[in-house]
Amino acid sequence: MFEHSRQPLLPRKQFYVRILRSILVSALMLIITVLAGAVGFRVIEGFSWMDSVLNCVLIMTGVGTVGTIGSPAGKLFTGVYSLASTIVFFIILAIIVTPLLHRLLHKFHMDIDT
Repeated sequence: MFEHSRQPLLPRKQFYVRILRSILVSALMLIITVLAGAVGFRVIEGFSWMDSVLNCVLIMTGVGTVGTIGSPAGKLFTGVYSLASTIVFFIILAIIVTPLLHRLLHKFHMDIDT
């Protein structure tokens, strides 16, 4: 997917396409994760759609929940969703940052004669 250190630096236009592709993949992952959590909160706890989505986003970013989780199934779902969505959150960050970091390191490596 990325060019080798001995290959020339990717042209700017292609690099922007790579960044856009990373952002689109990340957005898709975010939408799927929030949708799955919102359906779970809606079905298990009976929250409104707005509260369900808000809970998902707040849990994913580590802020917490909005409503009170009453049922044991809801508490179990919240715990599992918290772990899974936190992992997905950091994966999304890595997907977005990786092309930038790769280009930076590739550019530094090009300056060194071997």
